[in-house]
Parts: sequence; C-alpha cells; structure tokens
Amino acid sequence: MDTGFTVEQLRAAATDAVRAPSLHNTQPWRFRLRDGGIEVLVDPARRLPATDPNGWGVRIACGAALFNLRISLAAAGAPATVRLRPYPAEPDVVARLVPDVPRRPTPAEQALHAAIPRRFSNRAPFWPDPVPADARWRLAEAARAEHCWLELLIGVSAVNAFAEIARSAHRVLERDPAYVAERQEWVRSAPAPDGVPVASGGPLGEPQDLLPSRGFGGLDRAPGRDFEPEPLVVVLGSPGNTAVDQVVAGQALQRVLLTATDSGLAVSMLSQPIEVPSARERLRLSLGRFGTPQMVMRIGYGQPGWPTPRRDVDEVLDLFSFQPQVDMKYC
Repeated sequence: MDTGFTVEQLRAAATDAVRAPSLHNTQPWRFRLRDGGIEVLVDPARRLPATDPNGWGVRIACGAALFNLRISLAAAGAPATVRLRPYPAEPDVVARLVPDVPRRPTPAEQALHAAIPRRFSNRAPFWPDPVPADARWRLAEAARAEHCWLELLIGVSAVNAFAEIARSAHRVLERDPAYVAERQEWVRSAPAPDGVPVASGGPLGEPQDLLPSRGFGGLDRAPGRDFEPEPLVVVLGSPGNTAVDQVVAGQALQRVLLTATDSGLAVSMLSQPIEVPSARERLRLSLGRFGTPQMVMRIGYGQPGWPTPRRDVDEVLDLFSFQPQVDMKYC
C-alpha cells in the first residue's frame, strides 16, 4: 500500500471537488494534506448563520465535495479509504482519505468522473418529456449505493401535496428579514468567484408556479415557458440525522446528481422544506419512510443552463504536511 497522497494528487482531486453544489454557492470547504492523508474541512468563514444555523447545509455540501474527491482519485487509479468525522476534538474535519490499493477505475467511476464538469443546477422550466423508468431506477440505485434512499413522488396528488409543503416552508423563510438579506448578499450581478449569478438564478417566480423559487434575482421568462405542471420530484433521505448522516447524504446527493447528468437529465434542488423543521417533519410523515429527508430535487429534460463560478483551487488548499507519513490506523 502507498504511504500517502501527494500534493499533486490533492490539487487534481480538489479541482474536481470544488465543482460540488452548496447553498447559495458559498463553497464552504477546505482541503488539507496531513500525514499523507487528504482531509475535507468546513470553512467557518463561509457558514450561513441565518439560512443554515445548525450547519446542515455545510455538511451536505462538504459531503458532496467529498464524493467528488473519491471519484476523482478513483478515476486516477488511486482510490481512497474514507473515515468520516475522524477527530472528535476537531468537528470541522468532515473526513479523512488515505490511499487504498491502487487499481484501474471501473466504467461507472469513469462515467461519474466525466460528469463532474457538466453538472450544475438548472432552475429553468423543463420540457414535458417524462423521465423513463430505467433512468429513475439508476437514480434510486445511486442513492442506495451511498446508504441513502430516494423517494420518487409519482402522480398529481403526491406532487401537489409536496408542493403545498414546499410553498408553506418558502413563506416561513421569506418572512425572516435576516434570511432574505443573507440570500441577497450571495446574488451576483457582476463576475465573481462565488455566489449565484443572476443569469443562473432561473426565471422570476409567478403566481401560477406549482413549486417555489429561491429568488436569486432571476430573469423574466419567455411567453409560454411556464414550469412543467407535473414535474418529477424526488426526495433524498438518510437513515438518521446526525452530523455523519448529513455528510453521508451529501455524498449520496452528489452521486445522484452525477448519475442524472450522465443520463442527460437536468436537476434543480429545492431545500426550503428541509430548512424549516416543521416542514421537514410534515414531508417525512407524508412519505411514510424511516429516516430523515435531506434534499428535494426536481428532475427532467431541459435546455443547457449556466454553471455557477468557482474559486481557484489554490484558495481552498491547506498544505499542512508535504512529507507523506504512514498512518498506522489504516495499515
């Protein structure tokens, strides 16, 4: 077994990791090389105290970045063994990766890795074409592979019931001035390395919309370009809701998103019913599932959207240790 990752491997993997999604595109992660292992850390300066007071969104985002790291390393023939929340005294260290036995990447790993630069949220209306059964099965299997579940809301009644929960949660959030002000701080009308550009914010919400829109500025929609009346809505959930469960859910979310991208599907995320505790509980009860909903997605086919910007990879690296050392815990 190799004794550790190199700076070059860290930089290459982190270049893929930063393409993960995050609330308001805050990119709340850092990556550190220590004792030959790559560590994923929360960036405390990029927390959202009004939107994400308990750190759920940060852990989901860091879990998604962790999945990109795993796939990037595997695609390079250097797969990793992962330990989540490895240091009780350092809760901001989300995960530690150490080298596993080198091997050739699988076709599935290569496909997921190729999807990383092509994945981004699409907040525009989708086409009416239904998502076929085999693609739906692939999405559910992607969540299951990461020890989570994916519930597909099928039929008008199920989607309408969810829409009522989502709109209610959206109204609760919009009544909070701190929440609204914090969101506006991350809307970008000029080029920036983070935040949500107006062009990526989707069309402005209108009264006839079934599902709520976040309100990142947006653009006027073209005539006849209303949102689909019967969208495919899926709920991603985890067995529990501990900090580790949320990191696991972030990894599952990214596998689902990359699987959707590989299938030619567009995805937008709806986190309002997750951010409001009472709405999340209503959603859980409506599904009748064991565990905790962690993210909701609208999935379909649509025109290409716009990727949101990312910070330069060197801004998120902490090269704590340049000399790989044997980590006896993993021998």
